[in-house]
Amino acid sequence: MSDGLPDSLIPYDEIVAEVLRAVVGRVLGQVADAGGLPGDHHFYITFKTRAPGVDIPQRLIERFPDEMTIVLQNRYWDLVVDERRFSVGLSFNQVPSKLVIPYSAITGFHDPAVNFELRFPAQEELDEAPEPHEEAENDGPVAQPVEDGSNVVSVDFKRKK
Repeated sequence: MSDGLPDSLIPYDEIVAEVLRAVVGRVLGQVADAGGLPGDHHFYITFKTRAPGVDIPQRLIERFPDEMTIVLQNRYWDLVVDERRFSVGLSFNQVPSKLVIPYSAITGFHDPAVNFELRFPAQEELDEAPEPHEEAENDGPVAQPVEDGSNVVSVDFKRKK
């Protein structure tokens, strides 16, 4: 691509982000239907805590005012998935919590068991760079992701002008 190309009148970046978020919803739906995660699969899901439609306890918003990462692995319950959002029960510092997260708030999805990763900006922030944040993980074992780059999908939503 060159800097001389005009901006697209078709919102390709938004269309691709919507499709990638549908992948997350479909995977979570399969896990919910099956009643649990198959094999060694587990998910790191990063999302904007103040995005429209996010419903999490106030103590988590205060601790993570911008973005946080949750882990779906061993200790989660009541995973409910629909077309726009999912809800799940997780424990944070031994305190049970229910989280409701719309797909539009998700900025990252990673399954370390197969090194599959999706990264994208929150839907309402397509033209802004993400701010640094402290990652949070709910109670449970921590797996180290493989850093060989296989099965990683990254989409650059920044438009060249």
